[in-house]
Amino acid sequence: MAESFTPPAPFVRPAVLEDGPALAELDRSTWSTLHAVTPRPQPPYAPFFDDRHLARDILVAEAVNPAGGTAVAGYVRLVPPTPLACNAHVRQIQGLAVAGWARGRGMGRTLIRAACGAARSQGANRITLRVLGHNAPARALYASEGFAVEGVLPGEFFLGGRYVDDVMMGRPLGP
Repeated sequence: MAESFTPPAPFVRPAVLEDGPALAELDRSTWSTLHAVTPRPQPPYAPFFDDRHLARDILVAEAVNPAGGTAVAGYVRLVPPTPLACNAHVRQIQGLAVAGWARGRGMGRTLIRAACGAARSQGANRITLRVLGHNAPARALYASEGFAVEGVLPGEFFLGGRYVDDVMMGRPLGP
């Protein structure tokens, strides 16, 4: 009887500038109106990192890909929601992507948990995010990780020929 191969768990680490091309390709390959409110990226492509999207705000998941090598499998962007001191206790997930080959392996869950841990280590006691109303898989994943719907902006976006709700979710960060 042949033994089945279980790939090792993903490794999550802070991004480095050299991750830019792989993260940009991941963004392009996963673009969908299921989660994106910006137009589909077109060449010439902008760099992944810029003045608003810094490497220090990104956690990268690496995992064994189908070819047997280690590759970028996903990322999460974690930032303060505003520059105001009065909500410095909050962090917000402002982007999460998982490569197609890495889906179904707990990569999204791993990234959410890593973001919560990073937020705690930055002194935050609360984490929030926004998700499109029609993105049922993401909403279910967030709910399973303790996020609750805290507000809905009905019909906030017009995507793919229809109006889509913007759903705000959040959760406290325990010790």
